[in-house]
Amino acid sequence: MRLEPRRNNRLSLRSRNLRATGAAACLAAAALLLTSCGQSSDSATSAATEAAKVLPQRTTASPSATGDLTEDQQERKTVLDATKVTFDDAATTAVGEVANGKLVDLDLEGVDDDDRDESPSPTATGSPTGSPSPSPTGTASPTGSPDATGSPSASPGADGPVWVAEVAEKDGTVHTVRINAVDGKVIEARVDADQDAEDKKQTADWLSQATQTPEQAAKVATEKKKGTVTSVSLDDNDGNGVIWSVDVVGSDWKKTTFDVDAKNDTIVREETDND
Repeated sequence: MRLEPRRNNRLSLRSRNLRATGAAACLAAAALLLTSCGQSSDSATSAATEAAKVLPQRTTASPSATGDLTEDQQERKTVLDATKVTFDDAATTAVGEVANGKLVDLDLEGVDDDDRDESPSPTATGSPTGSPSPSPTGTASPTGSPDATGSPSASPGADGPVWVAEVAEKDGTVHTVRINAVDGKVIEARVDADQDAEDKKQTADWLSQATQTPEQAAKVATEKKKGTVTSVSLDDNDGNGVIWSVDVVGSDWKKTTFDVDAKNDTIVREETDND
């Protein structure tokens, strides 16, 4: 009869031991979980720190130089990047197409000539282009080729960029000469069909007053501003003799126009187009 209480006592003690062991296991598991959470927190903090080091570098990237250009500047850059023939070489080639001829106008097509009409047909007559700087013939330089588009693109046609020249005979008769601005070959040379006797007389009169050449005027302009000559034109100086109007595009792709006295190479006017 006394064996029963002893057995009950042993079972009760065993139960307490099992409960104590279970409690210890729970405490160990809790400690492990807390340690794991601490490590995860440390890892997250470390990752955030590394991200903070990288993000500022990505947000401070500067825009490209091309993105800073205006539409006009980008057009100048596009055309000039494709042009291989200089103003001087184009002038020499153009004058060589007309016996005893003299250059009165030379322009790189596609640079600041948006106000011009598309190139007229070689047989077209009486079609002024509306350029603000009239040529000695009373009309702006025609572009001649029927397949040219007049677009301010580096490739205005199958020929690529083009120099358009006006070369006058001694009596004032003007010839239009188109020159490939990549290989220097003459695309077309023709007599302007829309000249009258008054136009020829005016051209001859202006040339007689211009004792300085267009090449000399271009040299004066580029000594004042380093850059590429894209246009030279003989014009009237508001009744005070004649000038060579010279356009120079600088490394910033801005255009500056210099009016150079055609008798003494003095710069009488200067204007920069910031567009």
